[in-house]
Amino acid sequence: MTGIGVGPELISLDGVVAGYTHHPVLTDVTFHVHEDQFTGIVGPSGAGKTTLLRLLLGTLAPMAGTITKDPALRMAYVPQLETVSWNFPVTVRECVLMSRRARNQLPWASRAEKASVGDVLERLGIGDLADRHIRELSGGQQQRMFLARALLRQPQIMLLDEPTSGVDVSTRHDVLHLLADLHEEGVAIVLTTHDLNGMAAHLPHLVCVNERIVASGSPADVMTPDVLEQTFGARMEVVEHLGMRIVVDEGPHRSAMRETG
Repeated sequence: MTGIGVGPELISLDGVVAGYTHHPVLTDVTFHVHEDQFTGIVGPSGAGKTTLLRLLLGTLAPMAGTITKDPALRMAYVPQLETVSWNFPVTVRECVLMSRRARNQLPWASRAEKASVGDVLERLGIGDLADRHIRELSGGQQQRMFLARALLRQPQIMLLDEPTSGVDVSTRHDVLHLLADLHEEGVAIVLTTHDLNGMAAHLPHLVCVNERIVASGSPADVMTPDVLEQTFGARMEVVEHLGMRIVVDEGPHRSAMRETG
């Protein structure tokens, strides 16, 4: 799989305008997600990255334009860790079970569902944490738990909002490898990130957003000074390092290389 997206289409946004209380955040967005896609959405805070995810997820209706997707499409969403109430009194197993698909919402989990939770926790390397309270988890363990919640739904597409925000470099690499493995198994991945060097440079397909789609393509196509300036509103130098593109902030007296991971 290339991750660029050439297979059957899962979701289509055409000429979409979207926002909140009559204030557009995104305008004239045309964006198609294919079943073999692995895409990172990059842009500054307030640029519309999360709004684009909400449109794909179906929790936000467009003000104009059209969104097309199969009603039976299996989707899963992984939120930003910072938005979660970690004092909610549940264990890891209970939290993952909360994502059971709607048709299975009985007051109790079936034996098969409990077995599925155990399998997915083991797959993500946190099987021994099933009975631990969620507030006792490290940042990396928290992210794995939410990936487990998503995987329990057996999604065709997984949407993630800043999946490596607030985690250390080692955890970021682990999350990248996990997502790459899921993509190889046939799950379409769309995520937002502000981390150009540590995250975005490793993804096969990037979409630059700032109230509109500025550019779309491989990191080599879109991690250019002109595109990044249009996206982030600041001039950035891009250099080649070990075959990868690295973004360097340009300042009046010095250039500071961002974390390369």
